[in-house]
Amino acid sequence: MGRRVPRDAKLPGLQLVRPKVKLSERHIARYAQVCGFKPSQGVPPTYPHMLAFPLHMQLLTSDGFPYPVIGLVHLANSIEQHQILKPGDEVRVEVEFGDFVAHEKGQAFVLLSRILRNGQLAWTSQSTYLRRGISQPQGDPYISALSDPTPLSAQAEFLANGNIGRRYARVSGDYNPIHLSALTAKFLGFNRAIAHGMWTKARALATLLPQQPVEHLAVEVEFKLPLFLPGKASLWSSVNPTRTLFEVRDGKGTKPHLRGLLVRR
Repeated sequence: MGRRVPRDAKLPGLQLVRPKVKLSERHIARYAQVCGFKPSQGVPPTYPHMLAFPLHMQLLTSDGFPYPVIGLVHLANSIEQHQILKPGDEVRVEVEFGDFVAHEKGQAFVLLSRILRNGQLAWTSQSTYLRRGISQPQGDPYISALSDPTPLSAQAEFLANGNIGRRYARVSGDYNPIHLSALTAKFLGFNRAIAHGMWTKARALATLLPQQPVEHLAVEVEFKLPLFLPGKASLWSSVNPTRTLFEVRDGKGTKPHLRGLLVRR
């Protein structure tokens, strides 16, 4: 039997803030190199997740949060960029819990992140996580927003090297054991290490985005099957330049690792 969430259970009503964070040119360059972005593309739109992630971990280990961090599954992530960020910018980072979401496999919930520059909203993100095995979950039902049947065509291939989990961990601070080595992944039920979902998202965007910075964009993804390391992956997408559906699949193009929608305004 699954664990039941009490009807009066609530996510902690807690907002965490980093009031003054300066964007490090060196750290941005390291992140861009790990994820495949070129210098001409500017600050990657996924980079602000690096600024919010330490606060995510504080929330997930805070008093009142009902689940252990180990074992949480990252279901989906959406990002909206309102302004182009630049190295040297000083920003404010805010993170808080959103709502419970009822998922067929357990209890899902949302983490909300915001980046403000000079008091103006520059970037927002919503991450949805799942705790498996929770019976009678709370919240509105989880509904996939990425079920568009538009056919996709192969655009590129890339290799997820065996050390990419460790490289991404060093730049992001996300040292989840499932990403580091086959040995550590086996403790959590995987025969091999798997790529970080946010690395896979960033790697796809590095290919999909133009060679110059884009000011206004939104990108939503759902994480599908794990990408085992080392492994070959292929990028598939539609051809609409302003509204691009895309998938990261295995090297044969048959198994999905990630499905997404990129909208440029």
